[in-house]
Amino acid sequence: MSTILGSCVQTCSMFNHTGRSRPTTFCTFNPLRRMPTYFLPGRRRRGISSYVSISAVHTAKEETEEEAQEATFNFKAYLLQKANSVNKALDKAVSLKDPIKIHEAMRYSLLAGGKRVRPILCIAACELVGGLESMAMPSACAVEMIHTMSLIHDDLPCMDNDDLRRGKPTNHKVFGEDVAILAGDALLAFAFEHIATATIGVPPSKIIRVVGELARVIGSEGLVAGQVVDIGSTGLSDVGLEELEFIHLHKTAALLEGSVVIGAIAGGGSDEQIEKLRKFARCIGLLFQVVDDILDVTKSSQELGKTAGKDLLADKTTYPKLMGLEKSREFAEELRKEALDQLSEFDPNKAAPLISLTNYIAFRQN
Repeated sequence: MSTILGSCVQTCSMFNHTGRSRPTTFCTFNPLRRMPTYFLPGRRRRGISSYVSISAVHTAKEETEEEAQEATFNFKAYLLQKANSVNKALDKAVSLKDPIKIHEAMRYSLLAGGKRVRPILCIAACELVGGLESMAMPSACAVEMIHTMSLIHDDLPCMDNDDLRRGKPTNHKVFGEDVAILAGDALLAFAFEHIATATIGVPPSKIIRVVGELARVIGSEGLVAGQVVDIGSTGLSDVGLEELEFIHLHKTAALLEGSVVIGAIAGGGSDEQIEKLRKFARCIGLLFQVVDDILDVTKSSQELGKTAGKDLLADKTTYPKLMGLEKSREFAEELRKEALDQLSEFDPNKAAPLISLTNYIAFRQN
């Protein structure tokens, strides 16, 4: 990963800048030593000269190839069908019952819409390795419950202090901070219960592996690790690209990685297939965040459905801030191509949903 970053922009060591000093505890913990690396050194890079927008990265050849693929695979119909299936399953899983208030709060954020990218990735990975949608649906719902929990907690005044999410007032603005925290906690706990009790057609040993994988990617060495380092780096003047990469590989990419991997496990994928899909997921996970950073500075709050420009106001380090907007777009294109490379050995027809989802993440406008 750092090879690509270095090719996009040159930076000084993140420990040799002047400015706001780091807390002592931050100096004693170097998260980069454990950073997963999945780009092969020396791999030939494809340069992209310039961009007008993130959706302008296609070459003529790529456009022709993707148009041919879309002629045989209707991605919009696939996305709509899978999202509808996920929404129905979520509605059924988290029903309105006593205590009413906590379940209202859980459902308010869980059923507020959203792209359902994570659960769809889970299902697509399961189907790619020969599984059925039904085998992955409980895991897919669990991933969305955990994602929703992270959004509820991210929006709290003690975290990102946001008032808008998916075009609606954030959970704590409607139900209060206390209930919002508990709603997130309840969704996190129920996610694992749902996998354990609702999964059918999957051997118990694989269900245990799914639970372990999902717990790992959201814990103190996964999503939480990224969040903690993000909090500690906010406002610092010496945050470099490697540390930013660590934050987003954990804070954003980890759950996307988990979504794909647990889908492949539930579907009966081989260890080799699972690891290829893990690398694919890390690529699109980081891609998702790079595009998010770009959209945050190029789109309005109305277009995004959430507060635009909040990273700039909070003095957070982002890819556009470190690399510039054009280099960030170039990096996004590199990640997109690397992700698609990981799918090259799978049946292209079965891989079509993941190929299309990769392009959807890269070229989305909100």
